Amino acid sequence: MPLKVAAFYQFAALPDFRALREPLRALAAGHDLKGSVLLAHEGINGTVAGPAAGIDGFVAELRHGPLFGGRLSDLELKFSAAAQMPFGRLKVRLKKEIVTLGDTTVDPTRQVGTYVDAADWNALIASPDMLLLDTRNAFEVAMGTFEGALDPKIARFGEFKQFAARHLDPAKHRRIAMFCTGGIRCEKASAYLLARGFAEVYHLKGGILKYLEATPERDSRWRGDCFVFDERVALGHGLRQRGFEATADE
Repeated sequence: MPLKVAAFYQFAALPDFRALREPLRALAAGHDLKGSVLLAHEGINGTVAGPAAGIDGFVAELRHGPLFGGRLSDLELKFSAAAQMPFGRLKVRLKKEIVTLGDTTVDPTRQVGTYVDAADWNALIASPDMLLLDTRNAFEVAMGTFEGALDPKIARFGEFKQFAARHLDPAKHRRIAMFCTGGIRCEKASAYLLARGFAEVYHLKGGILKYLEATPERDSRWRGDCFVFDERVALGHGLRQRGFEATADE
């Protein structure tokens, strides 16, 4: 049977994130999972893989179990499959940010762009006055992106601030639609731009992964593959691994 993979994140106040590290590690290990999870005061971000029952039990505990006390009930979550374990070990790390922008004043729980479901994304980005912006790193963009998207040519997400300062203008770019792999980078970037006076900022809810999962290939505006940060390397439509056609159901 294929392994099930869960990619998840949520911006949520976790002032006790340091104390959560070891219990979270034990929870994941108890479900026979491997992968990487980041914890910070602003929330959680991770991808783990394992048997389907283990993934389901782990996700249920995150959302509704006593460890987080309901603080992760709105977890953004995507499931896919792997032909073999895509991680070598289990890591739970403490960070200043769950996705590193380099500006800890940005708080998506207080101000964030407009979420756009995958089903509505094609219509949004077809608007002639919309700037379509890929917020991922240059090597990810080279593997695949939405047709017509602007590549910021950054090596890491922390460089997005410099890109915005040099190339984006609130007076000129009145409407911006952003996307990334799972939604976390564009969510934080949207909060950053709104705080700097940009009027309308949209971002793809669930990111490219949700779009590839939900959108029939015949209707897709995506071109290429979506890079993922594990040994599968990239996924295509239906979240299919290269050379592996099965997908995990939710």
